[in-house]
Amino acid sequence: MAPLQGSAPSTHSKSAPSPPHSLLESEVTLLRKRVSQLNELHPVVRHYWNHQFRLGWEVLVPFLSKERAFRPGMAVAEIGCAEGGVLMAFAVAGALNPVGTDIDPVRLQEGEKIATHLGLPVVFTHHDILQDFLPENWVSAFDLVVLRDVIEHLENTAEALRRIHQLLKPGGHVFFSFPPYPSPYGGHQHALLNFWGKLPYIHLLPEHLFEKMAASGWEAGRAEIFRLRKIRLSLPHIPSIAKQTGFEIVREKHYLLRPVFRYRLGLPIPSVSLPDIAKRFPSIAQFFCTEAGFLLRKNR
Repeated sequence: MAPLQGSAPSTHSKSAPSPPHSLLESEVTLLRKRVSQLNELHPVVRHYWNHQFRLGWEVLVPFLSKERAFRPGMAVAEIGCAEGGVLMAFAVAGALNPVGTDIDPVRLQEGEKIATHLGLPVVFTHHDILQDFLPENWVSAFDLVVLRDVIEHLENTAEALRRIHQLLKPGGHVFFSFPPYPSPYGGHQHALLNFWGKLPYIHLLPEHLFEKMAASGWEAGRAEIFRLRKIRLSLPHIPSIAKQTGFEIVREKHYLLRPVFRYRLGLPIPSVSLPDIAKRFPSIAQFFCTEAGFLLRKNR
């Protein structure tokens, strides 16, 4: 199948884009159906890709287009792309040869299978933004970099943003979203896969109590939640980190109920934002904020 209309636009178009949804919705429905029928993929992989793609197409592409951080013909990269559903939404919307990176080779391979099956020009590569050298052809190459539920896993947030700053063209944008650590499930305790992991806020208990609750959990999940306990990325950290790494905050969004819930759970759960006044009290708001989204612009 040839790439969907809009997946490989001319780089010479400078006019403001029309919203892609009205033109491509039937093709998007067909695209999702083709992935759902790709039997060589595990059903869990198909589910992950579908909720990633819907989040990208229905939430992120419209939001970032409205903020003028994305338009067809822009170079887009996603760090921590997993199966690449979000990135493929940008490809359908006209991103120029989008690049996805991850540290999990299995998920990258699954993404490559899907992109090849759909004829989408997405490049997947194994890369650790904190540990690996930046390829020379990536430096100042991207208009937009996206990190969705990734930045809270990086041990050094400031260093990650410094490296992303190198990836961006002058005036380029980075968008990242994450659950603040003090939020109900900001400790990712669900990764324990035990009874205690279903309870909100248990990651804020004293360490000796939390260790007892985590003891019966999945071993890999335990390792990750204790690593996140050391990182503790929170809302008040972001403005100072952005400033010191050469970014300005363009927009921030705080959700009581995050958009991904309805796609991940397959339920008609509405997205509910916290009131704007919450931004004035981030130390308090982060206890109720299941997702914080920040759009930053690289200072010229």
